[in-house]
Amino acid sequence: MAEPWWRTGPQEVHRLEDRVSSLYVERCHIDRDDNAVVLVNKTRVGHVPAAWLAVLLIGPGSRITHAATTLLADSGTSLCWVGEQGVRLYASGHGAARGSQLQLRQAWLVTRPKERVAVARRMYDMRFPGESTAGLTLQQLRGREGTRVRRLYAHHSQRTAVAWTKRDYKPGDAFAAGDDVNRLLSAANSALYGICHAVITGIGASPALGFVHTGSALSFVLDIADLYKAEYTIPLAFDLAAKGLTSERDARTALRDALVRGKLLPRIVDDIKNLLVPQGDTLLEEELGGLWDDGDGVVSGGRNWGDALSADSHLDVIPDTGGSSVP
Repeated sequence: MAEPWWRTGPQEVHRLEDRVSSLYVERCHIDRDDNAVVLVNKTRVGHVPAAWLAVLLIGPGSRITHAATTLLADSGTSLCWVGEQGVRLYASGHGAARGSQLQLRQAWLVTRPKERVAVARRMYDMRFPGESTAGLTLQQLRGREGTRVRRLYAHHSQRTAVAWTKRDYKPGDAFAAGDDVNRLLSAANSALYGICHAVITGIGASPALGFVHTGSALSFVLDIADLYKAEYTIPLAFDLAAKGLTSERDARTALRDALVRGKLLPRIVDDIKNLLVPQGDTLLEEELGGLWDDGDGVVSGGRNWGDALSADSHLDVIPDTGGSSVP
């Protein structure tokens, strides 16, 4: 088999669930020094081991060198270019995954209505621990989820004595509307989206193939992030507002610390795998860089299959005519 274009295999990088969840940078120069990423701004220089990052969120005013990008790609670190205050995701680079089996499984599930509904129901079940959802339609499950979230807002408002009226969010500019709690929610949710995006791409799933959400290149990211908002971003926003910590940086750093304490990264990995490959199901083993065949499934790549055709005795071989055309 031909040498792959990447230089590291999945067994050579640190496991995704063992990494620091995320690092947000803005207005700095990103370079490389041996196996570390170097962050340079007007006040200081910082070194970060590349292999221990799950995702690097690159904010406005930043520039990154080819050497740093190569190191991060080899280390299986996802790169996400985000907008002002880290709210919007503009582009992303690949993670540590090298195979397509999980993504093929996800595509199979999402294109079959019965299987898609089953995955969507399992997602809702994860949000209602200890509650029976048997017999409820997806419409009823969406209604129950909406009621649950409203109760959560009211509960945390009473718990922290922080006033709450409603969720106020302006698409495309999340910080243009709303009070402190709403702005903190937007910042924390944005960071959570980036982390979930890194995990999804890192284990080889597709961020676009959602089961509850649809139509967006990040539909599955929204699906997965919704599993953890009630536990992480909603209480966090109210706690920070009660302490007077109302900047987007406060939300990002507090969420990062909470995810490390709660060991959320390995949990996200397990949850995605359990949703796409329930216990008892298995993924097909396929050769990296193989070629699809309608009869044999997958055949080896990195070889000249014309040699096999030429050696087949029942095929006519066109003679060399010295460059002249053959009618």
